[in-house]
Amino acid sequence: MPESKISAEKWMGELVEFLRSEPGVSAVRIDPTAHKVAVATFGAVDLALLAEKLAATIAAVDARIASRSAAAAPAGYTLRREGEAFVLARDSCVTADKMRPWREVEWLNRGAPDRAEEPEWKKLAVLAAVCGAGGIAGALTQHYLPAAGWLSWIFFGLGLVAGAWDAAIDTWENLRKREIDIHFLMLIVAAGAVAIGARSEAVLLLFLFSASGAMEAFALDRTQREVGALLKSAPKRAVVVEADGGEREIAVEELQLAQRVRVKPGEAFPADGTVVSGKSASDESALTGEAQPVEKGKGDPVFSGTINLWGALDFDVGRLPSESTLQKIIRLIQTAQKLKAPSERFTDKFGTGYTYAVLGGATAMFLVWWLGFGLPAFTNTPEVRSAFYRAMTLLVVASPCALVLSIPSAILAAIAWGARHGVLFRGGAAIEKLADINAVALDKTGTLTTGELAVVGYESFPPGRETEVMELAYALEAKSEHPLARAIVRDARARGVREVDVGDFRNIVGEGVKGSHEGAQVLLGRRELLEAGPLAGWAQKLPAAPADLSEVWVIGRDMVGRVLLRDQIRSESRAVLAELKRRGIFTVMLTGDRQHAAEAVAKELGLGDVRASLTPEGKVAAIMEFRAAGKKIAMVGDGVNDAPCLAAADVGVAMGARGSDAALEQAEVILMQDRIENFLSAHRLSRRARTIIRQNLTISLGVVVVMVIATVVGVVPLAIGVAAHEGSTVVVCLNSLRLLFGKNA
Repeated sequence: MPESKISAEKWMGELVEFLRSEPGVSAVRIDPTAHKVAVATFGAVDLALLAEKLAATIAAVDARIASRSAAAAPAGYTLRREGEAFVLARDSCVTADKMRPWREVEWLNRGAPDRAEEPEWKKLAVLAAVCGAGGIAGALTQHYLPAAGWLSWIFFGLGLVAGAWDAAIDTWENLRKREIDIHFLMLIVAAGAVAIGARSEAVLLLFLFSASGAMEAFALDRTQREVGALLKSAPKRAVVVEADGGEREIAVEELQLAQRVRVKPGEAFPADGTVVSGKSASDESALTGEAQPVEKGKGDPVFSGTINLWGALDFDVGRLPSESTLQKIIRLIQTAQKLKAPSERFTDKFGTGYTYAVLGGATAMFLVWWLGFGLPAFTNTPEVRSAFYRAMTLLVVASPCALVLSIPSAILAAIAWGARHGVLFRGGAAIEKLADINAVALDKTGTLTTGELAVVGYESFPPGRETEVMELAYALEAKSEHPLARAIVRDARARGVREVDVGDFRNIVGEGVKGSHEGAQVLLGRRELLEAGPLAGWAQKLPAAPADLSEVWVIGRDMVGRVLLRDQIRSESRAVLAELKRRGIFTVMLTGDRQHAAEAVAKELGLGDVRASLTPEGKVAAIMEFRAAGKKIAMVGDGVNDAPCLAAADVGVAMGARGSDAALEQAEVILMQDRIENFLSAHRLSRRARTIIRQNLTISLGVVVVMVIATVVGVVPLAIGVAAHEGSTVVVCLNSLRLLFGKNA
């Protein structure tokens, strides 16, 4: 039986045994990518006791499930995939587990390091410091106390052990898998240098190697801090409001959909949801990069991990904590850091083969210097360096440390900067591809415009009674939560419109609302309200609204009027499009709106091309047309209807972490807080990352070529070779960190 199938049956057996022992659990869901575990329960359960019993099972399953192997579930159980997660359930109705409450349980990974453990770079820095101190002490002792040779050996030995410690651990793990890498090369060179008496050079090599390793780990740690900050912002407890108005504090993992939660000033929202009462503002900077507080009132969305600033709010849970916007962003960043760019994958493949080539080349040159040129094999003299010494130097200068770090260090730094400034990349490939685009397609509604309607005017028929139109529209829409109603109410309050009394308020499904005012019936709604009543003949003669405007009709006792509204263009859109044009990037609008409305927006913004009245299929066809013409195109959108063309474009860019799940699923770049100007930051960042990657490759390959030639000629001592090789590695890491600390907006 294949080993993968055996592994799958083992981890499934562990879960089956757990389900058999826990009659109150109907299913277990394990997501190894997000490191999440949840159980579907029925009846009352002791979650703390359940978590304790599940801990051993999780630990046993952890290593085995990593292979993502699958096998047939045993009789009485079903196994299914939900995205990256596995769900093992008892045989039952398909919807049974969905109806039961899912409760998250902490994934207790026994083999994982403790969260309070010191960062890796600090350990490497300590080892490098001990190595350097040992080398300096050994060199000073050797020079000033030549009679005490044993003492210099002790200092050199201490430096060698400290410098080789981490490399030896990695090398041993790789050798067990029958692989070799750069660490193996460094240990071979250090051992060879000691064998020929070049102890100081050996310590110098290991010091610089361990110091560059610490630098690399530091750069990686800096990129991980953004995710760590998000994780820390996730609250652990929530206050649930009971039906009788009482409060009960529970663990966030126990929250259920539609539960009412109360958040006091200064506290973090424990889940995504919608405000039902209270008024406040939230600090969403950690989530979206938006520095300004965002006002919150009834009907407004709130997001897990953001901070409630000044007023108490009650909200209804709209998503389970595991599916919140915060967790979604964390998973996006974590996944992005694991996904490699095409050039990065190339260097990975190149690195292994190159290591073998360097070993073979150094061995061949040793034989050439020894047998071909007659140099001494191992004996060094002041006049002539041995063939073995030169071979060790060649191994050092030809090792691809800096080359292997050239791309991933820049990619990780770029991802981290983006996460901190409201731009999420789905891996290095997105960064590389975005740097190459020469065309951008943009959706209109919600992308170039805000997606929020605003009143632009009032009309009455006959003219002169616009104030009455405003008053009736305000009164009829004051109790509605429809987007049109919110726009009318917001405008009326801004104008200070008088509030009039309207009684017998009723909804007319699909058409509008009606009520009574001063003994007469009043109506508000679509044009069809006029055309269906006694005013039908007269209504057909009323002028149509301009193509770029929406209209709401108001009918009073002896008056008819309308409110005109327009989807507001984002104030930043014009500047963004102008900057894209300056960068030589062609822009086009792809929208399902009417041609006249689309052209009006395009004319105002200065767009290069407009494609209107498009279905989702039409948008995809337009994207493919541009690609066939040789354009490398990015698509920016936010809705479900944009998802197909986001997938069809060279780079899909979604507006906001609040966008549709379909759009987020297909996008490779996500612009937080619906800020279109972040696209410019993303594009500039990708170009800077590409430039820095090219610089890193030039530095690393240039140093290798120059030093290999110099070593073959025989003019480079081992110490210089070590300094050049490790120095280029440090320079590459520092160059990449410019992306993390520099200004990319």
